[in-house]
Amino acid sequence: MVDGGEAARWLQLHASRGGPDELSLLVSSAAPAIGASEIVIYLADYTQSSLVPMPGAGPARGELTIETTLAGRAFTSLEVQRAPAHPDRLWVPLLLGCERLGVLEVVSPAAADPASDRPAWELAVNVAQLLVNRRLYGDVVERIRRRLPMQVAAEIVWGLLPPLTFATDDLVITAILEPCYDVGGDIFDYALNDDVLSVGLFDTCGHGIKASALASLVVSAYRNARRTGLDLVDTAISIDRWVRAEHPGTFATALLAELDRRTGQLRIINAGHPGAMLLRDGRAVRALPGPTALPLGLGNLSGKRPRVHEEALHPGDRILAYTDGITDARGDNRERFGLDRLVDFVERALNDRLPSPETMRRLIRAVLAYQQDELDDDATALFLEWQPPHLPLGHLERLAAPGGRDHPGPVAAPEF
Repeated sequence: MVDGGEAARWLQLHASRGGPDELSLLVSSAAPAIGASEIVIYLADYTQSSLVPMPGAGPARGELTIETTLAGRAFTSLEVQRAPAHPDRLWVPLLLGCERLGVLEVVSPAAADPASDRPAWELAVNVAQLLVNRRLYGDVVERIRRRLPMQVAAEIVWGLLPPLTFATDDLVITAILEPCYDVGGDIFDYALNDDVLSVGLFDTCGHGIKASALASLVVSAYRNARRTGLDLVDTAISIDRWVRAEHPGTFATALLAELDRRTGQLRIINAGHPGAMLLRDGRAVRALPGPTALPLGLGNLSGKRPRVHEEALHPGDRILAYTDGITDARGDNRERFGLDRLVDFVERALNDRLPSPETMRRLIRAVLAYQQDELDDDATALFLEWQPPHLPLGHLERLAAPGGRDHPGPVAAPEF
């Protein structure tokens, strides 16, 4: 059996000798170590609609559509794909953790043998790590992923975003942002510290460079407050003050959340933002309470501190958050995409057991198609899933108590 570890070790030893532009040639040189004659790296473009080959040593390749090709199926399903018509090649997802970067095309006389899957996977994992590490030193990866010129506003936002997908054994968070080349106002961030996952989704007022500058300040202030150790309420207050100080007369709506992954306790502040949906057992259960604070930047209009809503999640629960660019997208008849259509789409995706990143990708494609690929506003969606391996006894006791998950109290009206 071919040992993929040999190819991986060879790559790690030789990766430091070249720049990002030479990565494709380096990977091709490792092909014999897994019994392959050729290895081609394909990267997903920013819209996640095409797979674009990195130039390499072999024959030139063309772009492949994600929707209609086996390479695309490997990308969307996260599974190795083979074609009976081409028994000498297989397609391997290119993943860093759960972040989808693209696929590898492996050409080998042994490609039809399932035993070739493991060494191909081992190689793909190492190629993904090299791509992420080496792309910081050049622009080749960014140039390949861009099918259109990116506006400066979008450059600012994409430079600040974390990876679109992150997963542990008990958590998955994934997000998607459109339009890719001219965004400005929407931005998100997350961080896992010990057992607390912090998530922020923001929609700043305005468009273009002014909106992206405000988005940059908002997400930087959010990170600063989080890293300083402020609690959720003081984090919202800190961001609010920075917006008023640096961009007076503007504001940003926001969802600020903290999830304790041991207990499933979710704490959330809704600062004038569209609501979030709670999904359970493949269907939407209810919308989480609406605004519990004024938009960030308008806090001086209220004498009250932001109010935190608490929700006790069931294992397997998902939270869907979004900006109004999703629900306000309008079709030919000027009818809004709306919350009902959004919920129906996500429920069908869950029942089809699609991976969470693929659910988000297809959602944005559906919103774009509904508005004839011309969005009037940024459209961002974020999916958070909690799937613990077990529950602590203290958590079970709390759930059985009055006011716990099995005894929901009345939802209070928003207080500002």
